[in-house]
Amino acid sequence: MGDFGDMSHFADINWLAVLLATVASMALGMAWYTILGNQWMAALGKTREELMPEGKNASMPFVIAGVCQLVMVYFMLLLTRSIMDTSAVDIQVWDAVLVGAHMWFGFVLTSTLLNHAYQGQKLSLTIIDTGYLLGVLLVQGVVIGLLA
Repeated sequence: MGDFGDMSHFADINWLAVLLATVASMALGMAWYTILGNQWMAALGKTREELMPEGKNASMPFVIAGVCQLVMVYFMLLLTRSIMDTSAVDIQVWDAVLVGAHMWFGFVLTSTLLNHAYQGQKLSLTIIDTGYLLGVLLVQGVVIGLLA
């Protein structure tokens, strides 16, 4: 794996694994918020109509989510290879899941807690959102470990 300056790290990325991990984490989101949607909206203090307006921009949150999760998968793959000192083809499921759990604890949970505390958000919102993102990173780790 080359350093970040020469951009050769793009060449040895299993883009199919990245795409499938993105799709898997989007599917998790659909299930998670279908099950916890009412609790999530109550924690936000919003109605479905306020959160999901009809019209040409109705799909934009899903597009943004897909792009963000694609970026997350890509960086999880890079970080797993780097932290575990392995090539893209030697990543083990446990290694990628472990990196995902550490990313969640070190960055996602802490930044969400920080923001929600200052925003005065309910703890239930923090639990729902960070729980989902933990699931995302773990699912992405499993897919990367199996396919990358």
